[in-house]
Amino acid sequence: MSTPLKQIHLAAHFPGVNNTTVWSDPDSGSHIDFDSFVHFAETAERAKFDFLFLAEGLRLREQAGKIYDLDVVGRPDTFTVLAALAGVTTHVGLTGTINSTFNEPYEVARQFASLDHLSAGRAAWNVVTSWDAFTGENFRRGGFLPREQRYARAKEFLATAHELFDSWHGDEIAADPDSGTFLRTARAGAFAHHGEQFDIQGRFNVPRSPQGRPVIFQAGDSEEGREFAAAEADAIFSRHDTLEAGQAFYRDVKGRLARHGRTPDQLLILPAATFALADTDAEARELAHGIRLKQVSGQTALRHLEHVWNTDLSGYDPEGPLPDIDPVPGEHTLAQGRSTTRHHRDPREIARELRERAEAKNLSIRELVIDITARQTFIGSAETIAATINDLVQRDAADGFILAPHVSPGGLDTFAAQVVPLLQERGVFRGEYEGTTLREHLGLAHPDA
Repeated sequence: MSTPLKQIHLAAHFPGVNNTTVWSDPDSGSHIDFDSFVHFAETAERAKFDFLFLAEGLRLREQAGKIYDLDVVGRPDTFTVLAALAGVTTHVGLTGTINSTFNEPYEVARQFASLDHLSAGRAAWNVVTSWDAFTGENFRRGGFLPREQRYARAKEFLATAHELFDSWHGDEIAADPDSGTFLRTARAGAFAHHGEQFDIQGRFNVPRSPQGRPVIFQAGDSEEGREFAAAEADAIFSRHDTLEAGQAFYRDVKGRLARHGRTPDQLLILPAATFALADTDAEARELAHGIRLKQVSGQTALRHLEHVWNTDLSGYDPEGPLPDIDPVPGEHTLAQGRSTTRHHRDPREIARELRERAEAKNLSIRELVIDITARQTFIGSAETIAATINDLVQRDAADGFILAPHVSPGGLDTFAAQVVPLLQERGVFRGEYEGTTLREHLGLAHPDA
């Protein structure tokens, strides 16, 4: 008896807070006009995607005191956009990144419970942390949280939010059969949390939402992040999009679930993915190269190397060889609001590896940066991309993918029109929504079950 085919999960990321956006492309539209978000959401829903995703940048990234050239300036608030999209969509899930470092559990829980009501059960929360003082300058607790404490706060933040969501759950809560409204009881919404991070008590004023709790996403790839996801998340974002790396990550994270009393189907692995789609594989490769040239200008290439060298490299020719000077040791000062490998590895070792790679391939600075930051996960015709996605999912390198087109809002249109029908023909992707909530789309049980 053959093993049934896994069903593929697909989602769409409206780009903006990342390194893939080409906001200067003539096809790129506004990142603040609501029409852009509506177009993107309608495309995702027409293609029967599980959800759309909005990241959140709490401060514009800077390089040597100037706004980083790939950042999109003027991005509106995530919650506001998702709440507005709830009114113009009916099925597609609405996922937003909300920071656990610079917010409070009551505020965030109230917002997500409200969004779940407004969308009839389609809300999801990507729980993230922040540790850098640069971002913290925008908040009253600027820079107070050491890096090693960020997950301790995140874990208690999420646990506290769950207590708030669940405070309306139980036999004491009932609906009036005549009016459909909730009956008031003495215990409805009552909560009390006394912990190291939060000491709050009161009454939560949003009744139990359709999903009970929003779907929880997590994006950390560190040891702490993986363990946090295995214990708490419904899905984890991943950057591992090749077969071997994906399978290793898949085995590792799914293998952690049992010690938290969970089964493999209770956590989905969803790598972020980009694509270059054309009529033929050759045309797609040419398109991908053109996209990379737009993403990595000469100036961008130099700024990228400055993350490692920690010194001004503006005097170097981006079409020339790598700097012959050694990186400046110490804390990173040029790039602000961007995580870099300097936090984890000796920059001199990184520089040595980059020089060896450039020499072996005879690459200039710009060519090297293009080579090491290549992000087109899927390159080819619709047939090639559909086959590749299906192969990765069936071989347990992922449960699906979160697609981030390099332009918005129309960058998803061709994928929806050409690749999705091929996946449907293979019987590995839905032709119609079978449920109405995001939990149903993702195959996740209701927390009350």
